[in-house]
Formats: sequence, C-alpha cells, structure tokens
Amino acid sequence: MASRASSEAPASGAAVEIPALPGLGTGWYERGARYWARRVATAVFFLAVLAMVCWISLALYAGFISGVSSTVRTAANWVQGAGAVVAAGWGWTRQRRDLRKQLLDPPTPGQAWDARRNSSGRVPGRVALGRGLVLFLAPVMPMVAAWLVGWTVAMLTVREYPSEVGARRWLQERTS
Repeated sequence: MASRASSEAPASGAAVEIPALPGLGTGWYERGARYWARRVATAVFFLAVLAMVCWISLALYAGFISGVSSTVRTAANWVQGAGAVVAAGWGWTRQRRDLRKQLLDPPTPGQAWDARRNSSGRVPGRVALGRGLVLFLAPVMPMVAAWLVGWTVAMLTVREYPSEVGARRWLQERTS
C-alpha cells in the first residue's frame, strides 16, 4: 500500500519541525528503531487483547452450546468454524478497503490528533454497549472475534499508516 508520499521520499528545503503522530511520535519520519519498537509494541498489545477476546468468546460460546446434544453441538461447531474463517476474511477486507480509502485523502497531523481525541471520548459508551452485545451475541461470538482478528491484523500489517502519508505530504507542502 505504498503511496506517492512513501518513506523513501525525503523532505527537502527549509527545516520544518517533524510533527508527532498519535501512536508513533516523531519516529515515523526516519522509521528507525524507535518507530519499529512502537509498531511492535502496538502489535503485541493488540494481539494480547485479541487473545483475551478470543478466549472469552470461546468460553461464552462453550457455555451457550454446552446444553445441547452432541450432534447439534458438532454441527454448530462446524458452522462456527466456517463462519469464523469467512468473518476473518471479511474483517481483513473491510480494513484494507478503509485504509485504501484513507490513503486517497490522508489526514494531516492535526486531523490525525483530532480524530484520536474524538474517538477516545466515545469509549465509555462503546464499552457499555459492548457488554450488552456480548451477552446477546454469545452464540456467534467466535465469528465476531474472528472478524476482529482479521480487521486488526490487516491494520497492523499495513506498510504505512494513512497518518504517516498525510504527515509526509504535509511536510512536503511546507518544505517545497
């Protein structure tokens, strides 16, 4: 998903302060050890959270399905497995399409910080809504968890985040 403003394009001209980006700091510009350490730490954190989500999802599903006969349980498990594979692919595809769309019009550093602030204010409401949905979605939680895995892995494996592309373009406008 390289763009015209990829990391190989150095900014030239007058000295402009490198803007800090949410989750990346200023290390995104040189893409050195600090940058990769943050990317790896982010990936480890997200994967740990996903492992917990998957474990809880499977535990909820096991509790839900434990009261049915073994024939129904076997059929339901096969449906869950197939649904999880489809959901993981769907999550991956959805995230890649969203990233591609964001790369067409990447945010400036200021817009990236605004988006970060706006999304963090909605977290408590989402947590409360999520608690109710988890109980309602217990029969299909493994598929929901698989969708999250696909979405998150696609987000973590992108070559360059849209905020980086936007910051590079912002820098090029300021230095040319």
